[in-house]
Amino acid sequence: MAPHLESDLLRTFVAIAETKNFTRASEIVSRTQSAVSIQMKKLEEIVNEKLFDRGPRGVALTPSGEHLVKDAKRILSLLDQAATSLQQDPLKGTVRIGIPEEYGGTFLPSVLSRFAKTHPQAEVTVRCAQSAALTKAMEKGELDLIILHEEATKIGGEILLNNPIVWITSDTYCQHECTPMPVAVYDSECWWREWALSCLDQQNKDYKITYVSSSTFGLQAAVSSGIAVGIVAEGQIPPDCRELTAEEGFPRLQSTNIVLRQNTQRECNTKAGMAQAIRDAFQTSRA
Repeated sequence: MAPHLESDLLRTFVAIAETKNFTRASEIVSRTQSAVSIQMKKLEEIVNEKLFDRGPRGVALTPSGEHLVKDAKRILSLLDQAATSLQQDPLKGTVRIGIPEEYGGTFLPSVLSRFAKTHPQAEVTVRCAQSAALTKAMEKGELDLIILHEEATKIGGEILLNNPIVWITSDTYCQHECTPMPVAVYDSECWWREWALSCLDQQNKDYKITYVSSSTFGLQAAVSSGIAVGIVAEGQIPPDCRELTAEEGFPRLQSTNIVLRQNTQRECNTKAGMAQAIRDAFQTSRA
């Protein structure tokens, strides 16, 4: 007889798999840590497999856990879509969205996919670009919703998340110990570049620019491969890199806000529905 997998168990299991931490997962699913541990013990008994390995950096999935998490995400996605479709009428029309490149490969694509499946008559188009390019596109009326980075001191748009900007270095190559220190920066159109270089000057760092990129992916790759140190948002540190600390001479830079802006010249239920889906996604990410 096939095992009976409860959706609550799968939801908690996915939260642990994504956070790699029982405590943070318990906050997401609104349960105590002991309750989460009991749930996972029950799930392991149901599937008769060990799903987690515990280590100094948190928990990691076993091969059986990696196999189960794929099915669990698919099952939960279908359940969420079914619940949403029963609660509201499917939306119709077109919604055009702009997102920064660094979010094109994270949780937002799954949000957009679920929205499209829940509202099959809605047409969703997505453009990935830098924040400045997305702003210009909205001003021209080419986009309905955009997600972008703004300085935390600016007032404008709906704040989805506050993200400190940090210095990072490779765990393997430790380029921050070199003199002069190789630095990866954004191109001249990005204000993060000015922040980075001003910080280095204030700290009297001997540095040289060895890599220039227009995207976060480029900077992450440069640091991971040992070409240079660089700056990224705190939530975008690659797994093979670490944050450089103030004690090492690298204070955190100014914070940025991830902001949702809407084209007020075009109002429709489809745009409003997508805006809410994006809010919900960032709320879950913040948790």
